Amino acid sequence: MNNENRVWQWAAHLVMILFSISCLLPFVLLTMSSITDEKTILQNGYSLFPKQFSLSAYEYLWQQSSLVFNAYGITVLITIVGTTISLLITSMLAYPLSRRDLPGGTFFAFLLFFTLLFNGGLVPTYLIYTQLFHIKNTLWALIVPGLLMNGFNVLLMRTFFMTTIPVPVLESASIDGASEFKMYYKIVLPLSLPILATVGLFQGLAYWNDWNNGLIYVTNPKLFSLQNVLNRIMSDIQFLASNSEIGSQAGESIAQLPSETFRMAIAVIAVIPVLIAYPFFQKYFVKGMTIGAVKG
Repeated sequence: MNNENRVWQWAAHLVMILFSISCLLPFVLLTMSSITDEKTILQNGYSLFPKQFSLSAYEYLWQQSSLVFNAYGITVLITIVGTTISLLITSMLAYPLSRRDLPGGTFFAFLLFFTLLFNGGLVPTYLIYTQLFHIKNTLWALIVPGLLMNGFNVLLMRTFFMTTIPVPVLESASIDGASEFKMYYKIVLPLSLPILATVGLFQGLAYWNDWNNGLIYVTNPKLFSLQNVLNRIMSDIQFLASNSEIGSQAGESIAQLPSETFRMAIAVIAVIPVLIAYPFFQKYFVKGMTIGAVKG
């Protein structure tokens, strides 16, 4: 390797190192802010090296531990169940749409694309789910609205099937007597791990971060997801902070309410499971995105 190529290689490495550091800094700042004293943040702002540390935000969370742990369990359950069912439905719709010999395939693809542009609105959706399907105050209220249907994921998976699954392999399986469903789960799914991991990551993040469905369809605190519980605790803190008389009656002074640091602590405990899970999907993620990126 000549000197010019070596210089360019070192420059590229330096740029990538700086870019990686710039991506990590927000998470470091988030963590440090969550263990910073509330008064220090109010006086000096957020800092990577705070003058005074405090775990008051996490102590306040620990006081609500039973509610938070229950919400964690609810969120993990709906994320696993919802992502699994969503992958099944998405792949079962994307596979026939990827077959060029599907009668009316263009029409069905247009209907799918139409859902990306228009939807029925909140009121009709709420009436259908509560009056027709009766899912209000059930776990299905946190799962079903996310299933039906993400057209972008279907188109992404359809493109992957069309560009990656060899047609001669499917034709050979058909000649050997395999049914369409057998080809789907014996050939198509095993060859589609990259796109399944990619769409699964998208859908899993959507379920993990979802708070809207819980806000609309759930009023029972025992069924609150993590995002709903944390949002409710944050609202309680803001309410106490804005009403000094109520706050003093509750036994907490305004200075002791960890409103700013609690925001950071909420983000920390919500993002940790995602950071743990992402490395297991990373090797499939880039391939699934690049191959399925062109919507045709």
